[in-house]
Amino acid sequence: MRPRPQMNKALRQQQNEIDDYLIYTALSRIEKDQKNKKILKDIAAEEKRHYEFWKKITRKERKARRWIVVLYALMARYLGTSFALKLLERREEGAEEFYRELFDIYPEAKTIYEQESHHEKLLIDMLSDRKLLYAGAIVLGMNDALVELTGTLSGIALAFDKSALVGITGLIMGIAASLSMAGSAYLESKESPAEGIDPAVYALYTGIAYIFTTILLVGPFFLFETTLPALLLMFAAAVAAIVLYNFYISVARDQPFWKRLKEMSLITFGVALVSFGIGYTVRTWFGIDI
Repeated sequence: MRPRPQMNKALRQQQNEIDDYLIYTALSRIEKDQKNKKILKDIAAEEKRHYEFWKKITRKERKARRWIVVLYALMARYLGTSFALKLLERREEGAEEFYRELFDIYPEAKTIYEQESHHEKLLIDMLSDRKLLYAGAIVLGMNDALVELTGTLSGIALAFDKSALVGITGLIMGIAASLSMAGSAYLESKESPAEGIDPAVYALYTGIAYIFTTILLVGPFFLFETTLPALLLMFAAAVAAIVLYNFYISVARDQPFWKRLKEMSLITFGVALVSFGIGYTVRTWFGIDI
């Protein structure tokens, strides 16, 4: 009989396999792209074989946890299939040591580990994810809004110590800029067409990302009468947006999280600091007190 701690690990791995099997099966049923559907079915079949392997070891049945299946299905629907499945497969990164302990005892474990660590990742990389195709549009809208508005709002807030005035000014500028950015994104996409990308949809993603970021950043100025707490909350919201977005991209595109986070943060808050200095200079030199 296997030692209890190792048996517990085997049961946990068995549970993951049956969860994954149902997740891939559910996604394959709602997937419209036939190529994607086949890939998802292939991975589901592998997960089912892995479950049967662990079942022979533990001699126990496991049922899929429905809430996990629903969670990943929602992530796939709203955040993209690539993001949901790559986040799902990250669970296997910590399983290498456990699998290696079983190689000598159960030779089949080596085959399963290789499938988990290589084959399934290759299959996921082959998926055609339309949401990921438009990630560039989200970058364009969100990053531009973060850089421009944190800088602009910081400068205005120091020049005019009226929170509502700053918020209204930022909102007007943000909406106007979002329309301008959407138009520019449309023309850019038309001039440099990419396979699978609709210029109108690309422009829509850019504009929506810009407006959403605008609302996130100007919102605090309608919550406080003075600008200092509004500025602090605005910067907190900007940090949260940068962290969440870079986490999404790092998972969906297998890119380094910390490098992207530092780069985007330095640009955003560097511009804000310069704008803050300009606002302070304008207020001091011209004696503005509005």
